[in-house]
Amino acid sequence: MQEFIYYAPTEVVFGKDAEKKTAAEVRKWGGSRVLLVYGSGSVKKSGLLGNIEQELADAGIAFKEWGGVKPNPRLSFAEAGVEAAVSFGADFILAVGGGSSIDTAKGIAHGAANPGTALWDIWTQKVPLTKSLPVGVVLTIAAAGSEMSDSAVLTNEAIGRKQGLSTDFNRVKFAIMNPEITYTLPKYQVTCGIVDIMMHTLDRYFTHTKGNRMTDEIAEALLRTVIENGRKAWEDQTDYEAMSELMWCSSLSHNGITGLGAEKDFAPHKIGHELSAKYDVAHGASLSAVWEAWAEYVYMEEPARFAQYARKVWGVQEDDDVEAAKEGIRRTVGYFKSLNMPVCLGELDAGVLAEDALVDMAERATGKGTFCVAKFKELHQGDVYEILRRANHM
Repeated sequence: MQEFIYYAPTEVVFGKDAEKKTAAEVRKWGGSRVLLVYGSGSVKKSGLLGNIEQELADAGIAFKEWGGVKPNPRLSFAEAGVEAAVSFGADFILAVGGGSSIDTAKGIAHGAANPGTALWDIWTQKVPLTKSLPVGVVLTIAAAGSEMSDSAVLTNEAIGRKQGLSTDFNRVKFAIMNPEITYTLPKYQVTCGIVDIMMHTLDRYFTHTKGNRMTDEIAEALLRTVIENGRKAWEDQTDYEAMSELMWCSSLSHNGITGLGAEKDFAPHKIGHELSAKYDVAHGASLSAVWEAWAEYVYMEEPARFAQYARKVWGVQEDDDVEAAKEGIRRTVGYFKSLNMPVCLGELDAGVLAEDALVDMAERATGKGTFCVAKFKELHQGDVYEILRRANHM
């Protein structure tokens, strides 16, 4: 087990009607003028946003709406949100939604606390981030885990780059989680979320670190829980117990606990980001579309690790590590297929891609060969290209 510092300060308010405590939480964390950040308007149609606004009004808390966040959240929208927050005099940013709204809220909080500094300069760490506004979350989907993570991702559409930022300033003050809020989500969003939860754990799990049993056990239990309850949610997303388990797994998968004491890899995420930036692919779909090609390309770096995953998570009985590893990969891909998730590039809306598109994404993922991706197996530009090529079929 490697040395680590663990810090996960977010207050979680979980359960039925949890959203009714929003105003009290905002007040508790010093909010008096709130910028409400949300997406396409489903939170309006469901009545959730109106209920939250009524609570804020009853508590004497001023608020301003900032709706219109898109999947793969855009830098330009966050920049405009910074201007809105500064103009309004916001002292608190409240995200009502999933990962895209939360990441946008984090970006707005950083920019509003540092007016006059370009948000992209903060995001690319050209300018050090030393302060931010407090952020709270009313979660509407089990997926990204941004409600408890130190990370956020924005897409700079002007240059076609999807960039993550990890900092303790991304830690939100509170996350309100009522699984019932997820009942009306489109099934595709639910299944994209299931993939994302699994990947946040898998991208930490595949490591060469030895003797890290407790963290491994947590990760394996989380994956088994997601797989079981993902099937239940696929059949009935109004199953409160199933959606509860998925929502809590979403937070645990990305708050750091499933990878403590080991290096992180995140290669499928980095490759998937290129698909999202170039073709606006849903995040979860970008991950399931490249995972098989990635796994088959790297598993021989340490078949025993993939075999452990196969046995502990999928119950594979095969004694030979290589054969067990292969079976674990097959079962993972089969599970994605059972949820109607894409498992190759050809199953995405963009279809099978041209050669120059694969080359371009491999160049972007590795800074035109100036750095490598991942740690389980170092992936240089040619390696990323080969993974994309192997995934580029129907």
